[in-house]
Amino acid sequence: MVSRMFRMETGVDKEFSQLLRSRLREANTAASSVLRSLRGTPGEREVPLHVWALDERDDLAGGLVGHTWTSWLHVTYLWVDERHQGLGVGGRLLAEAERLAAAERGCHNSRVETWDFQAPEFYKKQGYEVVCVIPDYPPGITEYTLTKRLG
Repeated sequence: MVSRMFRMETGVDKEFSQLLRSRLREANTAASSVLRSLRGTPGEREVPLHVWALDERDDLAGGLVGHTWTSWLHVTYLWVDERHQGLGVGGRLLAEAERLAAAERGCHNSRVETWDFQAPEFYKKQGYEVVCVIPDYPPGITEYTLTKRLG
């Protein structure tokens, strides 16, 4: 067996990060016929999807930030100001994002991650199912990944 020496470095390096992402993408594409078939199609790119709720003064009452990729909507952030919670704003934001993702971007599924003190029950009420539970992430908190088949 040949032993090789490597120098390990730490620190943020944008050039290395982009190179790593590119090489990983090439390796994944070579290994997966599904990812290979996406090359050069619109589904290959992550496309931002944002929905905003403004109150009567045009102040931000809530919002959803996510993106679509392949046939999936990924909800990254969903927030509603405390003053407007319990009024259905969150459900309307999520429904609008799901509608746009399905009707305009051909999405069939949605996913979201949330913590136990945030909104797992809210997402379940919106038709999402828990597919992954990670206890103690971060310590003392449980993270949930939920998915939903879009209509």
